Amino acid sequence: MRVLKTGLLVGLMAIGLSACGTTTGERALSGAGVGAAVGGAAAAVTGGDISRGAVIGAGAGAATGAATDEDDINLGD
Repeated sequence: MRVLKTGLLVGLMAIGLSACGTTTGERALSGAGVGAAVGGAAAAVTGGDISRGAVIGAGAGAATGAATDEDDINLGD
């Protein structure tokens, strides 16, 4: 259950921050960075493998960033 909550948290945070950028590549790259950081941190907090958490988070963040449109999230523009 703890792994499910962590995965859900990582996914939600990646979705919220992955639309930073104007092109699909920029959003995928920023999503991967944010996802890796959040995934690694979540794994560290829960006692999991940090590198595995970072890889999973990076994949989820990159996929989410690539799937979003620059108009999906407006961060003050």
